[in-house]
Amino acid sequence: MIVGLKKENLIKKIKWGGLVLIPFFTLISCDNDIKNIQKLNQKKLFPSGEAKNMLVRYTDSAKIKAELKSATMLDYSSAKYGFSHFPKKVFVTVFDDKKQKTLIEADKATSFNKTKIIELIGNVKITTSDGKILHTNQLYYDQQNNWFFTESYFKITDPNKSYFEGIGLDFDNKFKIINAQQNRGELNNIKNENL
Repeated sequence: MIVGLKKENLIKKIKWGGLVLIPFFTLISCDNDIKNIQKLNQKKLFPSGEAKNMLVRYTDSAKIKAELKSATMLDYSSAKYGFSHFPKKVFVTVFDDKKQKTLIEADKATSFNKTKIIELIGNVKITTSDGKILHTNQLYYDQQNNWFFTESYFKITDPNKSYFEGIGLDFDNKFKIINAQQNRGELNNIKNENL
């Protein structure tokens, strides 16, 4: 009879354990269903065009103003907010009126058609004709206002090994007007002490 009671208690415990586990498994399966439903509702974008090993020259009055080189460009201009995406390294050369070059490179870039904003991402480097170099991880360029800006860490160096670094920066396309949010720097070989 003691064996019979132990067997009945064991069966009751198994039944109760099963009743407790059923809602647990139900919750787990619901979570997976919700994730699957969310995946179904996501729209996937497919490019309407693709270019390989491209070189684009931008001209104005028969003068080359800029060149853009990239291994791949994906065209999403048919999307609601059209854009072009450059998923591989991007190289841009900008020429000023005196034919001096400013070089811009990044790991990838996206150009948004409607807003005329270009986003440069990953190892962004700008080298000006006078030897200034800007490094940052993400940089935006407003084509309409010829203005660059970032909220990321940046560092600007010059040929004298002076530097200027911080978080958050915006500047014109000629590096003449620079606004920095949080910054510090070191100046070397300065002849004018009235800076």
